[in-house]
Amino acid sequence: MRIEDYGLIGDLQTAALVGRNGSIDWLCFPRFDSDACFSALLGSEKDGHWGIAPAAEIVSVERCYRERTLIHELLFETAEGTVRVIDFMPPRGQDPDVVRIVEGVSGTVPMRMELVIRFAYGSIVPWVRRMADDSRVAIAGPDAISLRAPVEVHGENLSTVADFTISAGERLPFVLTWFPSHHDEPARIDPEQALADTCSFWRDWVGTCTYGGRWSEPVIRSLMVLKAMTYAPTGGIVAAPTTSLPELIGGVRNWDYRYCWLRDATFALDALVGNGFLDEARAWRRWLLRAIAGDPDDLQIMYGPAGERRLPEFEVPWLTGYEGSQPVRIGNGASTQFQLDVYGEVLDVLHEARQARLERDEDSWALQRALLANLERRWREPDEGIWEVRGGRRHFTHSKVMAWVAFDRGIAAIEEFGHEGPLERWRALREEIHTEVLERGFDEELGSFVQSYDSKRLDASLLTIPLVGFLPPEDPRVHGTLEAIRAELYRDGFVQRYSHDEADLVDGLPPGEGSFFLCSFWFVDNLALLGRVEEAVETFERLLALRNELGLLSEEYDVELGRQVGNFPQAFSHIGLINTAMTLERALAR
Repeated sequence: MRIEDYGLIGDLQTAALVGRNGSIDWLCFPRFDSDACFSALLGSEKDGHWGIAPAAEIVSVERCYRERTLIHELLFETAEGTVRVIDFMPPRGQDPDVVRIVEGVSGTVPMRMELVIRFAYGSIVPWVRRMADDSRVAIAGPDAISLRAPVEVHGENLSTVADFTISAGERLPFVLTWFPSHHDEPARIDPEQALADTCSFWRDWVGTCTYGGRWSEPVIRSLMVLKAMTYAPTGGIVAAPTTSLPELIGGVRNWDYRYCWLRDATFALDALVGNGFLDEARAWRRWLLRAIAGDPDDLQIMYGPAGERRLPEFEVPWLTGYEGSQPVRIGNGASTQFQLDVYGEVLDVLHEARQARLERDEDSWALQRALLANLERRWREPDEGIWEVRGGRRHFTHSKVMAWVAFDRGIAAIEEFGHEGPLERWRALREEIHTEVLERGFDEELGSFVQSYDSKRLDASLLTIPLVGFLPPEDPRVHGTLEAIRAELYRDGFVQRYSHDEADLVDGLPPGEGSFFLCSFWFVDNLALLGRVEEAVETFERLLALRNELGLLSEEYDVELGRQVGNFPQAFSHIGLINTAMTLERALAR
């Protein structure tokens, strides 16, 4: 299936992808970055998956989320009748559960269930045994999974299958639960009560949202996606629940995004704080303090959901990859990169938290002072930049702009909120960075800012310059940059991150990728700030139309294939959607 043919369910500690065909093809137990029990998305149909669907010929399929929830519903119409499959993960108790309720809507429909459990990304076949009349347990190493089914199941070709019928008015619940293999099988849950509790949880959470503008449906759905990618025990927010979904079908740009990037998390918190979700801001601030505690020189760009630092990258050659896109990668080597911009993003989101009247936290300010002291020494160094290039460090203009942001927000903490700090020194550094960026990051001939100092290459990250306040929108250099990017990077209605040149491989990888949704949202933001509101709204609406029918976006869009690519769903994309909607609301109000 296409990437957009999947839907997301989650329990705030892990998540699963459910396909239009009724198969769960991706699921990591017990949390986002654990060994996948269902990895068919990255391999063959023999890899882990859990399918429940009609055995009769399917005439049509409709799918939706139950209103204002993350409860996924598939409606299958067949010649024999209609059946609904309701999928959800109850907000976590002690053990993670996936609940699938099969509901007969009309007629009597023959159904087929097939459960294939593979641990360690499809490499380990577990031992399955009967525990009770309706229970099977699969065990391998530290992991165990319990299946409780209301129908007779049996083993077949190293899988667990069942053939049954469902008639109008019937509801049959199937429950899959992970637990440590050295523990007893967990107590059973009441599936119908779990459904009611899950519905209440999501509706109560959405009910605290302060956004009520023109684009309520896509904004609220995007906020729910960000909440679903929050690791509740710590407050960390993962960039995506998947690994190795390709940025180009058949290509090598296949990365593991199941970690907490400081950049992504701060952008996400901006969106959440801006819509009234202050509890998430508090939890993330605590996660941040724990994750980066220690020497500021050891600051990483990403951490595990609980703050883990070692995220070694390796390949799993036994998985063929999504549509043959290899290699499949586990872990992320970019965790060891130096990316200067994260200082600015961290200081910016903590500034946003102060503006939102989040209670004062002296430990947080001590951390910010330590980061700024470290930045005083390091801002002149080249880095790998926002796009995590693997072709060598450069003096990226966006990175220097974000170093300016860091000192600017530190100054604001002193001037506006009464914190103590070396005000005059930071003011001097802010001015020094600003002057250098204007001298070396702007090309007079192009009339535009450039990707890195003294280069001619453009970069979509330059569109953030007016968004972070480095220059006002009406500055002619902002307008010139927008038009230069429109001329060189705006193709088929989308903004490319940067141009790929075989003679100058900035990222050290073969050229070819989709268009990042986030970059196109930045483009809309610039249009709105420059007063081109009608064009901005038109472009935004066109981007919204590319969401799947559940309102989900991946990382990128492949214009030639007309489909979503990259890890899915992607926090960056949904953050861009939320923030652009809010920017447009302000522009329309003006």
